[in-house]
Amino acid sequence: MFTMRPIGYVIGLFIIILGLAMVLPLLVDLFTGEEEWKTFGLSAVITVIGGAGLVTVCAQEKREGLSVQQTFILTVLAWVALPLFGSLPFLIGAQEMSFTDSFFEAMSGITTTGATVMEGLDRKAPGILLWRGLMQWFGGLGIVVVAIAILPELRVGGMQLFRSEAFDTFGKILPQAAQIAKQLFYIYFGLTVAAMLVYAACGMKPIDAVVHAMTSIATGGLANYDASFGEFRNPAIHYFAALFMLTSALPYVRFIQLMHGSPQPLWRDPQVRMFFKLITVFVAVIAVGRWEDTGNLEYAFRTSLFNVVSIMTGTGYATEDYGLWGPFAMMMFFMIGMIGGCAGSTSCSVKVFRYQVLAAAVSAQIRQIQNPSGVLRARYDGRPISEDILSSVMAFFLLFLLTLGMLTLGLSMIGLDLLTSLSGAAATLGNIGPGLGNEIGPSGNYAGLPDSAKWLLILGMFLGRLELLSVFVLLMPRFWQR
Repeated sequence: MFTMRPIGYVIGLFIIILGLAMVLPLLVDLFTGEEEWKTFGLSAVITVIGGAGLVTVCAQEKREGLSVQQTFILTVLAWVALPLFGSLPFLIGAQEMSFTDSFFEAMSGITTTGATVMEGLDRKAPGILLWRGLMQWFGGLGIVVVAIAILPELRVGGMQLFRSEAFDTFGKILPQAAQIAKQLFYIYFGLTVAAMLVYAACGMKPIDAVVHAMTSIATGGLANYDASFGEFRNPAIHYFAALFMLTSALPYVRFIQLMHGSPQPLWRDPQVRMFFKLITVFVAVIAVGRWEDTGNLEYAFRTSLFNVVSIMTGTGYATEDYGLWGPFAMMMFFMIGMIGGCAGSTSCSVKVFRYQVLAAAVSAQIRQIQNPSGVLRARYDGRPISEDILSSVMAFFLLFLLTLGMLTLGLSMIGLDLLTSLSGAAATLGNIGPGLGNEIGPSGNYAGLPDSAKWLLILGMFLGRLELLSVFVLLMPRFWQR
């Protein structure tokens, strides 16, 4: 018999962990003499009590495993509950943020989108900057666990293609997810520490090194300055940041295999090879144009590399306003953002493998037309692609385009111009962060948008991070039938 209590128990544990994490920015503000430590103290108490209450109510029906139906609900509700409690430090504190803005910022953090409504970041207390980084860091770790342990099992968007090469989770999703999370944590934490040490060695202040390390590895993009990475003048920081963003956009299951002494799968992964090919082409094309404009080859290459990697991985950092690079560059960045990184990483958007599956299906169809009597099947990495994977990927593409169109239409009806509506919808649905144009582009933010537009964009972030189908399946009456 279906029950929500096992789901509530797990979500309660997540909320308690989130509340305990608020102690870190509390200590930072207390140490630096900022009054905001009181805000984090009150927020932590409310969050821990709320999570503990949920755990207590649901503890009698906790289980070692969850059904597929319960796992869908857990995945969706977790990404609602965590931003809700994560928004408390913005809502309660001296930020003077409305509930809409607080929830927008928290959802952007947990989904690692990187869109922000906060202005004057250069003057913010270190604790609130650390909290933004922590939310993205937890969100990045959570989405990797979901992508490796849960989405393949739930057969969402073609992710079942990677089920056999990850872990055997069938019938025991929850305990295996915990086991996978433990292995992932070591890698994720190790990369974060490495990024923090490198950033500090390159001249970042301690708080900047910590926050930007967390948001780089989470490919989240929330920065400590309104100018984002343009605040840092050391070219080495830009190159290392690009390296860390690229690393975290690769499949984490490959890092686990590498940790166990098997490096070959990483180099042979077709989506990894295609990902680097695309990055190379896009950087080269944009760098040539920048070189012609600036006459400085190193500067043109560095700014092109950083910003292309940032947008394609869904991080959303910027060294400058690439919206001023001309219409061709703007369209390139829009297209790059719609590709994304590799499946099973912290990156976002459509993902490289889905385009590879789509291309294979189109190629097989063309060859079938040329040779009607033959039996030709689409292949991925030399293996035939099953019909359920093909249909799942096609459904994802269709749903992604329909959702993008509906969000764009909704934003236009609110009164936003076409560029802001389309790029804002794409930037949030793809969890990229900055859009295009003067208002929400890399030199702006989302603060000036109407509340109704912000709620549409919150919905876009939520749907995009959970791969659309995870959410829309809950709207089907058949899902709730016993």
